[in-house]
Amino acid sequence: MPKIDVEALPQSNRTGYPPPFDEPVAGRWWRRLAPAGGLTEMGASHVVLKPGAWSSQRHWHDNEDELLVMLTGEAVLVEDDGRTTLKPGDVCAWPKGVTNGHHLINESDADCSFIAIGAGNQKGTGAYSDIDMKFDDEGYFHKDGVPYPTERMK
Repeated sequence: MPKIDVEALPQSNRTGYPPPFDEPVAGRWWRRLAPAGGLTEMGASHVVLKPGAWSSQRHWHDNEDELLVMLTGEAVLVEDDGRTTLKPGDVCAWPKGVTNGHHLINESDADCSFIAIGAGNQKGTGAYSDIDMKFDDEGYFHKDGVPYPTERMK
């Protein structure tokens, strides 16, 4: 099994979120692990959140399970039922179809990092709990179906 040199992978803070929803994730830096390992049936990313950054807008997936493993630092998980502090070694799972919007916020003074794993469903759908936005493989839309003027990041 090949070891993936995470530090050698290109790092990006690119997002497909339309303004102003892109602003809270500007301090989120990710590296795609699955392609580096030759994986085609799942997605996995190494993510670093700078102080104050969000992992995403609070969201859920209709067709994709998600798993998160906290590696370093501390972040606050925000879900429908409240807030939970995550520390290294903590693991979170969100089954597909459960409309419990979730995201992480780094409220500390230091970087934190985690591994995010998904089923790699590029044609999946979902929505955002706190904003007027949903998504599918074509992009981002208002909840009434009107598209936002951006392309979804692939």
